Amino acid sequence: MTEAVLVAPDSERRPQSTAAGIARRLLGGTRQVALLPVIGVLIIIGTVINPNFLALNNFTEIGQFSSSLGVVVVGESLVLLTGGLDLSLESTYGLAPMVAAWTILSRNLFGAGLELSPYLALLVLLAVGAAVGLTNGLLIVKGRLNGFIVTLGMTILLYGLQDGIVSDQSLFGLPAPFTYLGSAYLFRSAGSGTGGIPVSLVVAVAIFVVVGLFLRYHRVGRAIYAVGGNREAARAAGIKVDRIRIGVYVAAAVFAAIGGLMEAGQTSQVSTLQGYSEGIIFPVFAAAVIGGVSLQGGRGNMVGAATGVILLGIVTNILNISQVSNYWIFAVQGGVILAALVLARLIGGRAVAE
Repeated sequence: MTEAVLVAPDSERRPQSTAAGIARRLLGGTRQVALLPVIGVLIIIGTVINPNFLALNNFTEIGQFSSSLGVVVVGESLVLLTGGLDLSLESTYGLAPMVAAWTILSRNLFGAGLELSPYLALLVLLAVGAAVGLTNGLLIVKGRLNGFIVTLGMTILLYGLQDGIVSDQSLFGLPAPFTYLGSAYLFRSAGSGTGGIPVSLVVAVAIFVVVGLFLRYHRVGRAIYAVGGNREAARAAGIKVDRIRIGVYVAAAVFAAIGGLMEAGQTSQVSTLQGYSEGIIFPVFAAAVIGGVSLQGGRGNMVGAATGVILLGIVTNILNISQVSNYWIFAVQGGVILAALVLARLIGGRAVAE
C-alpha cells in the first residue's frame, strides 16, 4: 500500500520560510555591525583622554594611517574567504614598492640605475605583486603544498630580496607621481598644510566598496564564498575551484603592493623595515577576524572587515595621543583586540567569535 506524503500548501509554508529569511538577514546585519558599539566606546575614551581626539585633522590622520592597512586587509579577507591564508602579504607590502623605487633611482641613490619613468615603475609594482601571488597560488593549489608553510617561506624570501637588492639602504628622493597615492590630499587649500581628504583614504574606501559589491553580486564573488564553504560541493556545481583559489592569491598580493605604495608615499621613502619588520600581518589578521571574516572560509564581508580596520586605527591613534610607551603598545593593542572579540561575540553571536 502506497503511503501518502503530506505536503503543506504554499500558504502554510511561506510564513515560516519568510520568517526564517528575515531572521537570517537580521543576524547577518548584526554580525556586520557588531564592532560599532566597541568603536563608539573607544571614541568616548579617546575624547576623555584628549579633547583634540574629535578634531577633523585627527580623524583625517586616522583615515590616512588606516588606508594602507585596510587595502591589505581586503586582500587577506579574499584569501580567508576561500579557506586559505597568506602570511607573505606583509613582505609583498615591502618588496613591491622597493623594487619599483629601485628601478626609478640612480645608482648613487642605491637604485638600479635604470631611471625608469615613475609611471612605468607603478606597473612594475603591480607586476611584482601579481607574480608573488601567482607563485603562491600555483605552489599551494597546483603543487598541493601546505599554504601556511608556502607563504611563511615566501615571507622570508621576499624580505631577503627587499633587503638585499638595496644593501639594507632605505630609498629616498622618490618622484611625486610615485608618492602621490600616499601623500596627496583632495580639497586642501594651497599653502594651508591642513584639512582635505587623503587620496589614500578615498582609494581604500573605493576598494572596499567595489570588492564588497563584487562579492555580493558578481558570480565569481559568490563562487569565492562557495569555495570557502565547501570546496568539493563547489567543484561538483561546476565552479572552477582551482582558478578561483589562484585568483584570490594574485588579487591579495596586488592589493598588498598597493598598500605598500601608500605607506611609501606617507613616509616619502621605501624603508627596508617596511612590511615584514613592522609585523603588519598581525593587525591585518586581527582586523579581518574581529571584523567577522572566518578563518574557516565561506563567511564574512567587507563591511565587517572595514570596521575591524577602523577599530585598530582608532586604538593606535589613542595610544599615540596618550603618549603610551612603545614598550606597552603591543600589549595594549592585543588586549583591546581580545576585548573587542568578546564584545563582538556577545553582540553578534557565536559565528562572529569563530
